[in-house]
Amino acid sequence: MSLVVVGINHRTAPVEVRERVVFEPARIPEALQQLRNLPDVHETVIVSTCNRTELYCVAENLGQAELGEWLQRYHGLGVPLHHSLYHHDEDKAVSHAFSVASGLDSMVLGEPQILGQLKDAYRLAQEAGTTGPVLNRLFQCAFSVAKRVRTETKIGANAVSVASAAVAMARTVFASFDNRTALLVGAGETVALAARHLYADGLRRMIIANRSVDRARELAAEFHGFAIGLDEIPNHLKEADIVVASTAAPHSIITRHMTEQALRARKRRPMFMVDIAVPRDIDADVAELEDVYLFTVDDLQSVVNENLEGRRQAAREASALIDAEVDRFAHLLRTRDAAPLIRRLREDADRTRQRTLEQARLMLAHGKSQDEVLSFLANTLTNRLIHAPSQRLRDAAETGDGEIIETIADIYRLDQPHD
Repeated sequence: MSLVVVGINHRTAPVEVRERVVFEPARIPEALQQLRNLPDVHETVIVSTCNRTELYCVAENLGQAELGEWLQRYHGLGVPLHHSLYHHDEDKAVSHAFSVASGLDSMVLGEPQILGQLKDAYRLAQEAGTTGPVLNRLFQCAFSVAKRVRTETKIGANAVSVASAAVAMARTVFASFDNRTALLVGAGETVALAARHLYADGLRRMIIANRSVDRARELAAEFHGFAIGLDEIPNHLKEADIVVASTAAPHSIITRHMTEQALRARKRRPMFMVDIAVPRDIDADVAELEDVYLFTVDDLQSVVNENLEGRRQAAREASALIDAEVDRFAHLLRTRDAAPLIRRLREDADRTRQRTLEQARLMLAHGKSQDEVLSFLANTLTNRLIHAPSQRLRDAAETGDGEIIETIADIYRLDQPHD
């Protein structure tokens, strides 16, 4: 049996392809059973996120073609997927699993969300009864490796998106986001990501301003905020401790005069403002006002670039750690495979020892001398223990099987001098 991973991700396929092979969570248990019912498949786990779909299998004589065809059939696709699929087996599959769990294979290097997604996928497979000794050990080791990467490297230490960098800079102005209010201007992906970071850091009052109030309401509902139109910003700017702006407007939305009025109403309490838009949403001369901390997309990008380089260095350190863990995992699997044979060998030897010992005790009971019994015990035990390998050596010699002869010589170290 071998460990196989076949998948599709953000590097190998555009979203138009990825979205067609996503597994709905409610259907994953059924899909796991179907996958395991393929010939010679013994264990299965399905990982399905917005950026990747991966099939982890323990199987015999199963490769990319068979798994790719199953994925295509399951989703009813008329177009083959083989150009978008990647395939790993054995040690490369282990390395891939460890890298995915550690965030090294993510679109945003080092992001931690994938670890939770892997844990959910593994839990579903366990509940469906499709995991076994190999995948159980693989995923448990992957989670352990990911924890080591997090604690022993700085892979997740710094912000690597403009939105996360904006929130990180806000934390340098405000020690806590408790009782703070954020005004988010726009409702696109960057603003939504900033909202998620702010909410995750404890900010609970958000105002979403957007040209389309309906879209603002959708985003506001996600964070228990409220929505306003762009024309209402002058009435609410005074409430904002944090302002994040990112629209496609061709002109400024927040002016110096508007900000001055807000500051007077706030009694000079500081405002942190981030303008991610190009062209800018906030007048540049707002930066001249006291009690305003204004940063532009260029300020944030320099932070992101510096942090990305830090994460790349951490990723190199993590890769070395993963390589060592892959070797360790391979050793664990090899010893696991040998364990039943070792146990049977010991049990067989113990039965031989017990049978010979009982015969020796009978000899003593019938009055045989100790020397005679000890000689019988030593000779009989030796002959019985070497009978099977001796017979195999004779057979190998007759058939010219040099590999068997070399193997037995190596096992018993017959090519080494004895004292």
